[in-house]
Amino acid sequence: MSHYAVIAPPFYSHVKALEALAAELAGRGHRITFIQQAEARPLLGDPRLAFHAVGEETHGTGSLPQTLRLLARPDGLSLFRLIDNLAGITDMLCRELPGALKTLEVDGLIVDQMEPAGALAAEAAGLPFISVACALPVNREAGLPLPVMPFDYATNERALRIYQASERVHDWMMRRQNAVLARHAAAYGLTPRRGLHEWLSPLTQISQTLPSLDFPRYRLPESFHPVGPLRPPVAAGEPEARLRDAPLIFASLGTLQGHRFGLFKKITRACRRIGAELVIAHCGGLTVSQEEKLRALGASQVADFVDQPAMIRKAQAVITHGGFNTVLDAVVGDTPVLALPIAFDQPGVAARVVYSGIGERVSRFASSRTLARQLQKVLTKPHYRERLTEVRADLKRAGGVTLAATLAEQALDGAQERR
Repeated sequence: MSHYAVIAPPFYSHVKALEALAAELAGRGHRITFIQQAEARPLLGDPRLAFHAVGEETHGTGSLPQTLRLLARPDGLSLFRLIDNLAGITDMLCRELPGALKTLEVDGLIVDQMEPAGALAAEAAGLPFISVACALPVNREAGLPLPVMPFDYATNERALRIYQASERVHDWMMRRQNAVLARHAAAYGLTPRRGLHEWLSPLTQISQTLPSLDFPRYRLPESFHPVGPLRPPVAAGEPEARLRDAPLIFASLGTLQGHRFGLFKKITRACRRIGAELVIAHCGGLTVSQEEKLRALGASQVADFVDQPAMIRKAQAVITHGGFNTVLDAVVGDTPVLALPIAFDQPGVAARVVYSGIGERVSRFASSRTLARQLQKVLTKPHYRERLTEVRADLKRAGGVTLAATLAEQALDGAQERR
């Protein structure tokens, strides 16, 4: 069988999605090795998957925690420091991957769209690779806003001008990473390219984003496959009965934003206004004292972690920062979404939540009264659940991790046979 390397940013949600795909491939007899800085090793939980550390000289102990701190507070100048930090990871991987791929005798690569160093290294080594969009796909299309932009979908001239201007701003902000890629591409004799969207696989592109959860797209390549959530295969049960005296709300701001005590207080007050029970999962971001204060304000349960899919199936609504994996869990659980986006692609995810009809969004700076009003709307209007039923049916048909593994095998093994 084949030996595949997985290249992903060293972040929990990305690694876990690709771990599910890797585990499916490992179950089919393939060898899988994740390659990243050493501190990313604990993100992997499946013992069948190998890990190869690189970049010890530039990305040793303490490097990843620094990156995560910048990700947790991407405001003002820290955003530019974060971009420089991520460009540094790409630079390290561009230097280290070609040698690692040769040492490991890799046959093909599975590359997260958000880490283009994997594509560059594959091309430099003459190896086949596939691209995986764990977040919103970065594939660009005229007339669509970039996934990191908060804009609604529109086709009028004013909207198109805004999309184009925001794209130029984005590319200017990402110039450091683009310069890193251009420099290494030149060193390996590769065609120069200017952004993430130009480092995608010509063989196969796999996406967690279903068409029913995205803006309309008309120019995706034939190699693009929206398979839905990359999760371990499980029997898909129906959502649990929701017969409660008071609505149950589940709130989570993900693994990086769980420290936002002030926002959790606002959410708690909003739920108290409408007489709803609230379960908060802060992913280790709050102190014991802060947990106690939220309970005193009216939260029914405050914990670092819960079984999120199971809790969402019980809840009448999910309050999220717009993390795409949480939105996918909400679709699986048939649970409407109220999105409070903070940064990165979360505003784009929130815009698509509204466009797809599965929920609403509200500014994280809004008052608890406004938040309560939007939450009440999500809880009481039937069209959200009607639309969720439709999207959930799409998700069941999409193929998930099983189809993704088959597509990966066909692309990577087929390319080897043609070489």
